[in-house]
Formats: sequence, C-alpha cells, structure tokens
Amino acid sequence: MSNKFINWSIFVLLCFIWGSSFILMKESQRGMTAPQIASLRIFSAALVFIPFGIFHITKLPKKKWSLIALTGVFGNLFPAFCFAIAIMNIDSSLAGILNSLTPICVVTIGVLVFNDKFKTQRIVGVLIGLAGLCLTMAEKEMSFNNWGYTLLVIAGTISYGINVNLVSHHLKHLNPIYLATVSLSFMFIPAAILLWYYGFLDLDFSDEVVQWSVLNSVLLGIVASSIATVLFYTLVQKAGGLFASLVTYGIPFIALFWGFIYKESITITTIVGLVIILLGVFLANRPERKEVESGPLPKPSR
Repeated sequence: MSNKFINWSIFVLLCFIWGSSFILMKESQRGMTAPQIASLRIFSAALVFIPFGIFHITKLPKKKWSLIALTGVFGNLFPAFCFAIAIMNIDSSLAGILNSLTPICVVTIGVLVFNDKFKTQRIVGVLIGLAGLCLTMAEKEMSFNNWGYTLLVIAGTISYGINVNLVSHHLKHLNPIYLATVSLSFMFIPAAILLWYYGFLDLDFSDEVVQWSVLNSVLLGIVASSIATVLFYTLVQKAGGLFASLVTYGIPFIALFWGFIYKESITITTIVGLVIILLGVFLANRPERKEVESGPLPKPSR
C-alpha cells in the first residue's frame, strides 16, 4: 500500500470525522442538555488521553504547564460549550460553515493581539471571508435569538483562534502530540465537575433516548477529539503540514452533506457563501515558501 494512498485515506477520514461532529452534537441533544453534551465530550476525550498525558507531561517544561492548560480551555472546553449550545437552536450544517471561519479568526487575532506582521493578502482574505459570512447569513431567515446562537458559534471559532495563536507564539517548539495529550488531560477534572454540576448523573440511563445521546457524546470525545487529533498529527508527519491543513476545506462540505441528509435548509446561496468563505481562508492563510518549509500548520478546528 503506497504512502500516497495512506495519506489520502487519513485525509478523507479526518474530513468525515470532523465534518460529522456537528450532526453528532445534534443527535446528542435528544436526551441531554447542551452543557451535558459538551462536558461529556471533553470528559471522554480527556479520559482517553490521561494515560498518555501522565507520561508526556514529564517531557514538557513545568513553566509552560499553566499555558498548556489554558490551551485546553480555549482549544477544547470553551468551544465545546459554544457549539453544543448553538446547535440546539441552529442547523448543524450552518455551524459547520461558520466553523470554517476559524483560520480567518487566527489571522485577525494574530494581527490585532499578538502583533503578527500585517500583510495585505491576509487582510483581503479576511474581508472576503467576512463577505461570504454576510452572504450566508443574509440568506437565512433567523430570529433575534437565533442570531445570538450564531454569534455563539463565532465565539467558538474566536476561541480556536486564540488557542492557535497561543500555541504558535508561546508553545511552538513543543512536541505537538505531547501538547495535545497533556492539554486535554488537564481538562479531565474540570469536565468531571461540570458533568456533576449540570446533572449528568441524574439522567435516566435506562431510557433508550438518553443512551443514544450519551453514545453520540462519547463518540464526539473519543473519535472527534482524541483519535482524530492523533490521525491529524500522523498526517502532518507523513505528508507535511500544508497538506494536512487542507482538511479545513473538507470539513464544511461533510457538514453540508449531513445537513442535506437531515433535510436542513441548504440552498445554492448557502453553498456560494461557503465557497467565498473558503476563498478568504485560502488567501488569509496562504503560506510563503519559508513558512511552508518551517513546519506544520495549526490543526483545524471541529
């Protein structure tokens, strides 16, 4: 079996896993509340990574531990709550489209907060991405409350953007596998406390609807947050960061596929808006030659 086939297989699998995470959240809401879904997702992911995190933490500098824990909050815990709450009230396909704004948030936060170099191409990309967002949202007939939930998804993408900048500016030289396992492991206790606080233990686990919701939430954690992370960094090592980062472009189309299956509102305007957003993402994140050669690009959000 050729390396090229393996690389493309991992690529397609990652697109499918992360693109399907939005519909898994939608399925989880049948028997659980949004905070329970988010807490169980992170708890499950952390539980899988703890054995590795205990081993890997000794290989990371102690002075960076607090910052690594912070990446667990911005990169996993907070966005999980944002998306879970929002998807209770908007289409999963729309959440998948809005999620593709994450690379644009990375660039914007990098320039405004972390003093990254101002590049005209990147600003043009941000503006094009925002134009695609406006087109997508203008086509949707939403109430004021639904607009609030849409902004919650955008808050999740901003959180991902903060996380990527924290990693790229302060944790860049750490092993990415160690960083991923330890940051998620740090979220085990907070997620456990949140599970208890939001009444997860009070659920009727003999109810088939609750069982189905729990299964989907656990799959979100183990598959979308844990296994997919390992697959992504495997792809980075085998095919390079530039190829691996292209997963960003596949995720929303899988989300649209599931939206179509579930008969969500998807129109030509929605698809055109997505394409414009992805064009903006491409321009805003198009690396220079020296950036391509310097190492892997940030892991896509999901």
